[in-house]
Amino acid sequence: MNKSVDMYKGKKIIQPPYLQAGDKVALVSPAYWVPQEAIEQAADVLKSWGLQPVIGPNTNKLNVNAFAGTADERAADLLWALEDDSIKAIVCSRGGYGSIHLLNRIPLECFVEHPKWIVGHGDITTLLCAVTASGLMSLHGPMAFQIASCQEPATSITHDILFGKLPQYKIPGTPNNKSGQAKGILIGGNLCSYSAVASTHFHLKPDQDIILFIEEVEESLHGIDRLFYTLMLQPFFENVKGIILGTFNSVRYDLQYGCVEQMLLSHLHSHDIPVCCGFPVGSNSCIPVIEGATCSLQVSAEESVLSYEMEGVTEPYEVSIASSGLIKEKEL
Repeated sequence: MNKSVDMYKGKKIIQPPYLQAGDKVALVSPAYWVPQEAIEQAADVLKSWGLQPVIGPNTNKLNVNAFAGTADERAADLLWALEDDSIKAIVCSRGGYGSIHLLNRIPLECFVEHPKWIVGHGDITTLLCAVTASGLMSLHGPMAFQIASCQEPATSITHDILFGKLPQYKIPGTPNNKSGQAKGILIGGNLCSYSAVASTHFHLKPDQDIILFIEEVEESLHGIDRLFYTLMLQPFFENVKGIILGTFNSVRYDLQYGCVEQMLLSHLHSHDIPVCCGFPVGSNSCIPVIEGATCSLQVSAEESVLSYEMEGVTEPYEVSIASSGLIKEKEL
């Protein structure tokens, strides 16, 4: 039976069923190519979880020395994994670029007609936004090449979420935090990829309250500024009730700001919303978060707390971030 969750303002988004031992999980490549060895290593990790990995038929193809096959071949793999109801989740192999090519090749209704967890981040942000727009939750988390290397703690937390054990994240405060409380639908991801689909029909409708999270890598400071300010000009931004700033790696500092957070907060001084800084979601840490889920965000100078309101939660636990990294502290 499909599960649904009451969304803020009465909206509903489908919550995919949690996984069970023996379930099939597809590994597909919607964007850049990744060596088959990494995909096979990720498959071995999934086997250790008691799952049955199946690999998309086109994942080992290389197109224009970048993509994992042509756009049609990549879309065919994703459609195969979506429409096969024996497959219960889909893990993307890597991001890079190319997911946007699939948006007009995958009917939005296909996601919600075959509800299953889709996992990825970075360039896969474009797909996850489309999944949310269709009315289905997804998992912004580590991809196959990271699972293959057992990147921790992201991999183990991803396992927990897929099997129905959900975290409540607590992170220490930063001087740039903007205090407050908010509730809304969690959506966002890589800033460049997210900006490309914001306010299109591949984005959540603008009448729903949002907790927006963003991250970026290998971008200039002025590029981040332009992309973020573009989001602020979109109609949906009026419904942003809280913001989570993730990691900003390998940034080129071509403007005189002390950090990315300082620059973005300069645009938000007139917005009475909480801003959490330093959340470990991004290309390196990729701590998993559930897109499309209703969540609450509490931000203070001392700490920030992100928690979910979802059905069927078993064994919820608190995940604290300290100087030594993420630690599962206790059952709630």
